[in-house]
Amino acid sequence: MTRLALFAILFVLVAGSVSAQQVPHAPLGTTPAESATESPSYRALSPREQAQMRADLLMARKQYDEAVKAYQAVLIDDPHNAKALNSLGMAFEQIGNAEQAEHYYKLAARADKTDSNALNNLGTVEYSEQRYGKAIKYYRQAIAKGNALATVYTNLGYAYCSTKEYLKAMSVFSQALALDPEVFEHKGSSGSVLQQRSAVDPGSVHFILAKSYAKIGDAERAARYLKMARDEGYKGFRSSENDPDFAKVIKDPRVQEVLLVQPAYASQPPKPATN
Repeated sequence: MTRLALFAILFVLVAGSVSAQQVPHAPLGTTPAESATESPSYRALSPREQAQMRADLLMARKQYDEAVKAYQAVLIDDPHNAKALNSLGMAFEQIGNAEQAEHYYKLAARADKTDSNALNNLGTVEYSEQRYGKAIKYYRQAIAKGNALATVYTNLGYAYCSTKEYLKAMSVFSQALALDPEVFEHKGSSGSVLQQRSAVDPGSVHFILAKSYAKIGDAERAARYLKMARDEGYKGFRSSENDPDFAKVIKDPRVQEVLLVQPAYASQPPKPATN
């Protein structure tokens, strides 16, 4: 088991993916995957497209070992299929094989130089291995492609927080929210872009998120993340009272409620000096 398995990496649904919700109800005695592959729309696909769909269905069902085999079968006949290469990397990442995941992401990036997905996913491998500088490099390369999703900006923000570059983190979090105000609310699902949600210092990350939401006037989420920062031991959470970024929401009762609570760590007596 590598350190990769210790980090919470979530999938974000993107166009072209097959989600579990898209699988039709299966007749009695059949699996959802079997039902889907018996549909008229499936039979209308080419053999290569059918093989890709079978692999995507296994991935959506989180049957990662079987998905690995299915994507490898796709690549026998179509070795430069960037989508299959990227998905194979994701399947390997989910079973904890960072080395193989990185290998296939790099192949996917070479196969389609216009797509940012594999570059983002390379960043998640580097982040999970605590190589934050390399993660930042890949996330920035993904954004430079010009088709990056809001998720890539959030990943970059987390990486900047890990290197304590908080102004840069807030800048890219703001860009992510401009693209998708709900980006930090997404839950796990199948897709082709990985979303990083682990943090070296959760308190600092959540304070930066509180600032980002406060800046756009979202008091509910600003209060939520400010509370998380406070409860995780971020001792500077009360700096929000005089922070210009909180000006739009500072008088909101939800924010004031967070600020009025004295956290347990603030009331602890100082440790005695030692000689």
